[in-house]
Amino acid sequence: MISEEGRGKEKNKRENGEEEKFEAMRRRLIENLGAYLLLKEKVREAMLRVPRHKFVPEYEQKEAYMDSPLEIGHGQTISAPHMVAIMCELLELSEGQKVLEIGAGSGYNSAVMGEIVGKRGHVYTVERVEALANFARENLKKTGYDNVTVLLEDGSMGYS
Repeated sequence: MISEEGRGKEKNKRENGEEEKFEAMRRRLIENLGAYLLLKEKVREAMLRVPRHKFVPEYEQKEAYMDSPLEIGHGQTISAPHMVAIMCELLELSEGQKVLEIGAGSGYNSAVMGEIVGKRGHVYTVERVEALANFARENLKKTGYDNVTVLLEDGSMGYS
């Protein structure tokens, strides 16, 4: 019979193995994006650091590193990785900036932007669907993004 401690070690091994698989999939995705998008190093590095699989519902995690939008509930999707890369490139983000995003979704795009603006910068993201705002907050908290604030508001006219 396996002790509680033994079960815990086995679970940690499985989780670590899964995380390694997700990391390999993330690297492959970013390499593939680099084949047809001219990515600045800071965008590429940010996308390598943000674990997209932690920003989707559990049933979508195995698909997290496909270059396609995925459902996150309430008729909304997480943007395809190439779209996140393009948006971050066009924004020309840099260390220390403050960013306003309308539509938090799962928090993934905010986390990528948060990586780019760094600890001296901050991302404010507005979400009008309460369940999604909560989902984004949870995802950002569990992945350690404390330079992103999720605001529950209707951002269709901006935010003041």
